Amino acid sequence: MLTKRQNMLETIRGGNPDRFVKQYEAIEFVMSTPYALQYPLMPEGPGADPVKCAWGYTNSWPAGTPGAFPLHDKEHLVCPDVTRWKEYVKAPNIDYTAEDWKQCQEDVAKVDRNEKLVAAFVAPGLFEMCHYLCEIQTALINFYEEPEAMHELIEYVTEWELKWAEQICTYMKPDVLFHHDDWGTQRSTFMSVDMFREFFLEPYTRIYKYYHEHGVQLVIHHNDSYSATYVPSMIEMGIDVWQGCMSVNNLPELIKKYGKDITFMGGIDNGIVDKEDWTQELIAQETDQLCRDCGKLHFIPCTSHGLSFSTFPEVYPAVDKEIDKMSAEMF
Repeated sequence: MLTKRQNMLETIRGGNPDRFVKQYEAIEFVMSTPYALQYPLMPEGPGADPVKCAWGYTNSWPAGTPGAFPLHDKEHLVCPDVTRWKEYVKAPNIDYTAEDWKQCQEDVAKVDRNEKLVAAFVAPGLFEMCHYLCEIQTALINFYEEPEAMHELIEYVTEWELKWAEQICTYMKPDVLFHHDDWGTQRSTFMSVDMFREFFLEPYTRIYKYYHEHGVQLVIHHNDSYSATYVPSMIEMGIDVWQGCMSVNNLPELIKKYGKDITFMGGIDNGIVDKEDWTQELIAQETDQLCRDCGKLHFIPCTSHGLSFSTFPEVYPAVDKEIDKMSAEMF
């Protein structure tokens, strides 16, 4: 029997997995980077007090919602005018030393890397950073009305990400980069393919190329939305696994067309199964035929959520149970 790590790599590489990968089972997130220890990423959980994050935006996580999102009232908006972004946006200092990384390195050393892939977690991504700082409607307008300033802001964030990538690859040496950046809604992407490529193809290609060239085996990009039209760009950027791909993306068709170049990790939408009145029957309805249709290679059945938990805690293990059932049927 393959280890969880081996089975995931066989699935991604089109080899001979002996079962479905159960969601995030092969990935060990190590969150104790000095950056994470110094700065909060989000409130501790639903209903907790908002927190001010490293880049100056304030994240709020209201009770009953699946995740955090920045406050954009006058008091909390970081960048009210993107043409003057240099006055408002200040990248956090990440000049950490080897001593600063000691806790993270100790935690990485505890992971059985024959069994698990060690993952570094980076969020928010380039697009999300733009609207975290500027507010989402304003940011989308800025791409049309102030493209020069938006290119400058994205380059500033990209240079910071590359500096952070150097720290991660030097001290943490992960197997996986798990990078978070949502690019659309359940119905469509936030921008056209041409606009997306104009602003984000080159900077993301630079970031992901750096990780690949410095020992990271897999770039897993979380984006729980409709983004089927972006898949060729994802491949060009260097994304190995698109995590969060929702069922609206026609995954069997995408796997058939692009599976040799990218793996699809998702298909089980949290918005459908991750709710108070969930049932095992509902999860089976969303999982079983999906596994049959998507097949054994270049597909990892998974909820669309960006980490290994669910809003209603019993849902995540219930999905695992269903995937085990489908492994028994199909392998």
